[in-house]
Amino acid sequence: MLADKTTQDDLSIFNAVEEHSIFHYINFTLTSGGKEWLRKFVSNPFNNKKDIEEVQAIVQRMQPVAEKFRSTKITNGTLMVLHTFFETAVQDIAAHPGFFSSLSYRIFNSGDFSFVRYSIGHFIDFFTGMQQVHDLLYDEKNPAQIKVLLQRIQQLLQKPALQKIATADKKKMTIPALLELAAFLKRFYKREIKELIELYSQCDAWYSMATACTQHRLCFPVFEDDNGPLFRAAQLYHPMLAGAVSYDITLTRQKNFLFITGANMGGKSTFIKAAGVAVYLAHIGMGVPAASMQLSVFDGLLSNINIEDNLAKGESYFYNEVQRIKATVSKLLDGKKWLILIDELFKGTNVEDAMKCSTVVIEGMLKDRNALFILSTHLYEIGEPLKQYPNIIFKYFETTVSNGQLQFNYTLKDGISNDRLGYLILKREGVVDLLEKL
Repeated sequence: MLADKTTQDDLSIFNAVEEHSIFHYINFTLTSGGKEWLRKFVSNPFNNKKDIEEVQAIVQRMQPVAEKFRSTKITNGTLMVLHTFFETAVQDIAAHPGFFSSLSYRIFNSGDFSFVRYSIGHFIDFFTGMQQVHDLLYDEKNPAQIKVLLQRIQQLLQKPALQKIATADKKKMTIPALLELAAFLKRFYKREIKELIELYSQCDAWYSMATACTQHRLCFPVFEDDNGPLFRAAQLYHPMLAGAVSYDITLTRQKNFLFITGANMGGKSTFIKAAGVAVYLAHIGMGVPAASMQLSVFDGLLSNINIEDNLAKGESYFYNEVQRIKATVSKLLDGKKWLILIDELFKGTNVEDAMKCSTVVIEGMLKDRNALFILSTHLYEIGEPLKQYPNIIFKYFETTVSNGQLQFNYTLKDGISNDRLGYLILKREGVVDLLEKL
C-alpha cells in the first residue's frame, strides 16, 4: 500500500519526537537491530492479502512465547560486544595456540586478552540464546517465513566451530581453547555471525509487534476478497489517546464518502487520524485499535491534514492545499483502491471561495466509486446541496453549551452540524476579557 511521507507525517507514524509516534507505540524491541527491522516493517505496508496474512500469522505465533523470548540470554549489550569484537584490532592470535603461546599472549598482551575473554563470554551467551530462540519457535505448523528463518539458524549453529562455543562453559574454558575460538571467529566467521544477528533482530521485531498487540489489546483485522473498497470497524479508537472515545464506521462502494462536520476541538481530526492509523497498521500485518475490523486491501492511503506554507519558495498555505488536492486527484485517476483522508478543505482562503472550491472538489470525488473518502469541514453550508448524491454519508460531532461552558462528547451522530462556537471558545479562554482592558 502506498503511503507517502506526508501521509506518514499526518498520521504520526513516525515523528521527530519519537514518543509521539505510532512507531513508538508498537516498539517493544529488545535490541537496536530489532528496532531497525521494526522500522523497516512499519515503513513498508503491503499491497496484497497473502503477505499481510503471513505477517499476521507470524505475530500470532510470537504472542504466546513472547515472555520466554524476552528471557533468552541475548541482550542488546551482548550484540554490541559482538559488533565491537570484529571492529577492534587486537594482537594476532595463533590459529592453534598451545599452552606456552597462550600463556605468552595472556602476559604480553594482557589488555587484548581481557577483551577477547570478555567477548567470548558474550559469544557463548549469544549462541546459547540463538538455540533457545530456535527451540522456542520451532513448530511444524509455523508460517513459511519462520520456517525458513529457523532452518537458517539451525544451519549456522551446526557449524563445528560454533558448536564448540554453544556447548562451552565460559567459566571453565582453558586459555588455549578460548584463544583458538577467538582466532577462528575473527578470521572465518564474521559473515555468519552478522547473519545470525540479523536473524535474531528480525525475530525481535516480530516479538515487538506481538507484544504490542497483546499489551494494547489490538485485534487482527479481516481482509475481504470483495473487489470493491471496504472499511468497516467497530469501536475504532485512536491508539495514542488515553481513554479515547470509540467509533463505528462502515464505508463501501455504495456508500464511499463520509462527510463530517462539527465544531473545532469536537473530534473530527482525531477520528480521521484514527481511521488512517488503523488502515496503516492493518497493512503491515499488525492488530488494530478496534473491537473488530474488516477491510479490503488498499492500493494507497493519502491524507490532506497538516498542510503548511513554504516561505522559502514563496508558496502560500492555499497554494499548497491546491497542490496537495491536485496530487490526490491525480492518484485517483489510476482507478485503484485508495483511502483518502481530508481534514478541513481550503482553510487558506476566504469562506465564500472555500465553499466554492470545496464543493467542486467533493462533487468530483463523488464520481469515483473505487476509492473511499473521509472528509471533515467546518463549512456546513455546502452539505445540503450534496444530499442529492446517493453515495455520501453525513455525520457530525455534537457539542453542547452549559452555563457558558463547552461540552464535547466526541461521539458521531447522523446529520450535519451547524455549530458556530468559535466566539465561545475565544471568550472561554479569556481573550475577550483581555481585549476589553486595552
